[in-house]
Amino acid sequence: MQTASSSKSPSHRWKYDVFLSFRGEDTRKNFIDHLCTAFNQKGLRVFRDDKELEKGKPISPELNHAIKESRFVIVVFSRQYASSTWCLDELVQIVRCKNIKFFPVFYNGDPSVATKQKGEFEKAFVRHEETFREDTRKVQTWRNALTKVANHSGFDLNDGYVTIISSFFYSGKLSYQMNYENDIHDLIV
Repeated sequence: MQTASSSKSPSHRWKYDVFLSFRGEDTRKNFIDHLCTAFNQKGLRVFRDDKELEKGKPISPELNHAIKESRFVIVVFSRQYASSTWCLDELVQIVRCKNIKFFPVFYNGDPSVATKQKGEFEKAFVRHEETFREDTRKVQTWRNALTKVANHSGFDLNDGYVTIISSFFYSGKLSYQMNYENDIHDLIV
């Protein structure tokens, strides 16, 4: 497995430091905007679907390529995240990439709702099972990917303020909380 060097050498293979996975309707114009600003101020290269994709190009191949070229993935689980088949397909691709480190951010909701697929997450999967009754394997793949990512250590932002997550990045607490080798420390410090 190839990993990025802990030094900031120009030879590393990552095009993006961070890939953001999020449900646009829930978070794009508030939390995600603020988070991107904080990352940009730290000099991080961030991929977010509404800023990086060229108009008229197929979304899926470009997103898959961006995921593979990212060093880290932040998955922002908002209340309606699981209702989006696009988000769930993206999540499956994230999990399939073995060289990417990812962690969840639980935005304005109880993390156990995502980890146990209860509440809005449960309702979304019931709808998906009805819609995709001919392809139950697809829905199970989504469930498995969501479980894998949601069960990782991450951030719980019940009040939704970006200052909480920014304080983790600026203080270095993220490297402690996530316990990711030296490269996460290099990313945020």
